[in-house]
Amino acid sequence: MSESIHISLESLVSRAAAGSNASSAAAQTPALQYDAASLASVTPGSGKSFYIETFGCQMNVHDSEKVVGVLAGRGYRQVEKLVDADLIFYNTCSIREKAAQKVFSRLGEFRGAPGENKIIGVLGCLAQQEGEDIFERAPWVSLVCGSASYRKLPEFLARLESGGRRVMGLDLDTDETFETELTRRDNPIRAYLTIIEGCDYACAYCVVPHTRGPERSRRSDAILSETRRLADLGYSEIQLLGQTVNSYRDPGPRKLNFVDLLLEVAAVAGIRRVRFTTSHPNDFTREIVSAIEETPALCNHIHLPVQSGATPILKAMLRTYTREEYLEKIDWIRSARRPISITSDIIIGFPGETDSDFEATLSLLDRVQYDGVYSFKYSPRPNTPAQSMADAIPEEEKSRRLAVLMEHQRQIQIALNEKLVGEEFEVLVDAHHSARNQWGGRTSCNRVVNFTSRRENLLGECLQVKVTRSGPNSLVGEHLV
Repeated sequence: MSESIHISLESLVSRAAAGSNASSAAAQTPALQYDAASLASVTPGSGKSFYIETFGCQMNVHDSEKVVGVLAGRGYRQVEKLVDADLIFYNTCSIREKAAQKVFSRLGEFRGAPGENKIIGVLGCLAQQEGEDIFERAPWVSLVCGSASYRKLPEFLARLESGGRRVMGLDLDTDETFETELTRRDNPIRAYLTIIEGCDYACAYCVVPHTRGPERSRRSDAILSETRRLADLGYSEIQLLGQTVNSYRDPGPRKLNFVDLLLEVAAVAGIRRVRFTTSHPNDFTREIVSAIEETPALCNHIHLPVQSGATPILKAMLRTYTREEYLEKIDWIRSARRPISITSDIIIGFPGETDSDFEATLSLLDRVQYDGVYSFKYSPRPNTPAQSMADAIPEEEKSRRLAVLMEHQRQIQIALNEKLVGEEFEVLVDAHHSARNQWGGRTSCNRVVNFTSRRENLLGECLQVKVTRSGPNSLVGEHLV
């Protein structure tokens, strides 16, 4: 195994100690993890600059951390403005049509622009989905690269810089996605860690099996080794990632299941909090609830996407569970001795969704009392069964239903958060809002709390905060000194 070199968080700590006015901890200098042996054989970037814009989920954000780390470790320099960059990357999402349109809109800004010798690359899910067609739609693009090929970026760029016109990297059946040798962490407090890639489910609306490939779990020894390195660097919160994170099955000799892995990550010295996302209801078990009940370091928050409250629509979506089976799992969570917050994803306007189906989804919100919901209008995606389904819902009706659902959920959140006024929570501080002289952070149950304090230099600390006011999406409080 290659020798690992870590750049410590000393510069981050010193900046926090100096009372940085950054709007968030993520704005501070990030940490890099290097694999020394792998750097010597690749020609460095010689100070060439790059710009990267990320679209989509937390896995895409973490993928961009890997891309930045790979490039920075080879001598490339990240810049904040596109105009200053020699290389321009868009790390893309294709889960919804709007996200894909936004990327092609960005690419369209280069149409007819004078040649500036810039290399433009499309990375991620849209790259995997569209492949060579991207070159046809945007001929000025010279690199198309999926998430499993990021460690090969220096090789791809070397080919382009030596005169190559177009390069593609679209391998899927590989474990190299997990073992990128260096990562630039955007947050000095909270670290993402991918434990499973791809998806073996076949939800009718979803492009993930096509863009991310089949499920591949990362070895538990590699996960735990990286967790210990992150703890040594000063990270106190780990978020385990996967499209179906609770489907994890250890391919290594220990054969840990998801709960076993959760408990071992939570037991690493220096790790105060462990989160995970996204769970699939089919693989959500009582054992997960029991682990959260019994282990303070496991955050008492579960994101459990339901997508619809109507069993006929769930069946059409190929979601593998009914409304009643989903609600049984909600009851497990609600009956836990430790209060656990619940958030979810909901798709509005799936083909064939009747008024009755939509009302069933609204009634599910009332039944579950979600602490938060990410809701979206259905949009047909390439290479999915739902793309050719009949009974499409008119766009204006989808918009109407979405507005109704969002307001319905907003009222639920207002009522839930009002009950928390006067309560005390431990908050991990990850932001400072200088304009309103407040600090910000999250509770273990993933509620956002903005608060005042007579103390300074609080980034990275866990503090007791009393809630004094509430809103639909966040709480306001004061630090109990």
